[in-house]
Amino acid sequence: MEPPTSPISTPQNPHQQSPQKHKKSFVTSLISSTIRSSSFREDTYFLSHLKSSERKALQELKNKLKTSHGSDSMWGIPLLGQDEESDVILLKFLRARDFKVSDSLQMLTKCLVWRKHFEVDKIIEQDLGFEELEGVVAYMQGCDREKHPVCYNAYGVFKDRDMYERILGDEEKLKKFLRWRVQVLERGIRLLQFKPGGVNSIIQVTDLKDMPKRELIVASNQILSLFQDNYPEMVARKIFINVPWYFSVLYSMFSPFLTQRTKSKWVICKEGNVADTLYKYIRPENVPVQFGGLSRSSDLRNGPPKPASEFTVKGGEKVNIQIEGIEGGATITWDIVVGGWELDYSAEFVPIAEGSYTIVVEKPRRTAATEEAIHNSFTAKEAGKLVLSVDNTASRKRKVAAYRYVVVSKSTTS
Repeated sequence: MEPPTSPISTPQNPHQQSPQKHKKSFVTSLISSTIRSSSFREDTYFLSHLKSSERKALQELKNKLKTSHGSDSMWGIPLLGQDEESDVILLKFLRARDFKVSDSLQMLTKCLVWRKHFEVDKIIEQDLGFEELEGVVAYMQGCDREKHPVCYNAYGVFKDRDMYERILGDEEKLKKFLRWRVQVLERGIRLLQFKPGGVNSIIQVTDLKDMPKRELIVASNQILSLFQDNYPEMVARKIFINVPWYFSVLYSMFSPFLTQRTKSKWVICKEGNVADTLYKYIRPENVPVQFGGLSRSSDLRNGPPKPASEFTVKGGEKVNIQIEGIEGGATITWDIVVGGWELDYSAEFVPIAEGSYTIVVEKPRRTAATEEAIHNSFTAKEAGKLVLSVDNTASRKRKVAAYRYVVVSKSTTS
């Protein structure tokens, strides 16, 4: 049972901030140019949407494949299956090479050779011995607002020298790690539909926080090259979060190897703006708690996440969320998160009956910017409402936030 929620109370007292002139850093300039670059549009894969020259290129590629790769397949889909799924795969290679048939065929041929040599079709079921990295370094979790599966990447654990040496310390270890990264990506691709108008690509979120740049440049370069060569058009958007100042070094190294189309898919988010950026593409209930969302990996086995309500807290503003209609004996469980926190949070229960006292459920406290979503519950002895308060009056910065709740009545539990 979920009682209706009354409107959020948002008394305002915003600070006035005078404009400041400052020289843009490389990261700021890159963020600005990336935000302005909205030219990328994901292919629908409907043949009717193709130009006549593109349809001609598709047929020409099929004709060339008949003489060289007639029985080959990818992800269990025959390349010459004469159906929508095979067309989607072929169009990915054509799109990656601007519909130049010879270049597309060469890319496809090299990819088939690599997949056979790498034994990619067997990789999903293999135990590669990276249990400690599962759910930490690279993992699939949830989907974005357009239902694309999301792959999260975070290499900060490798700032630990012992961890780095144990996982990436020599060429053989690096090869094994790359095999595991391919395994994670293949899991995500298995979630795709390969149908016109369907979900045909994934989202990648890469956390650069604490990433040891020198040690991981070689690994990152190999991963980038391997994915770009063998998984064309498999990424709809690549979001970099917690981007540090030295990203300019990495960008200058990778840029020559990236196509303009690949760059147009990039979203750059510097430190402090993670939740604000991710919420634009991913609903908060699908964003992991470590990135300012409400999704915990332990919750995923209980089915699809309960949707959250989103709101913003302006600078100089206090927001009260009032959850009304709670019956006596009912238990309310809630989650609440504010991207970047650094504000005061509290919770109290206000009984309806005259003469009853307000109960402090959570004392007012200052929450740290790094704090994850709050999860709590309260059993009401009498009817009333729960009030969750977030006080941002000491800050000029606007913050994104989300909450959700479930009320279980006494009759349901008895």
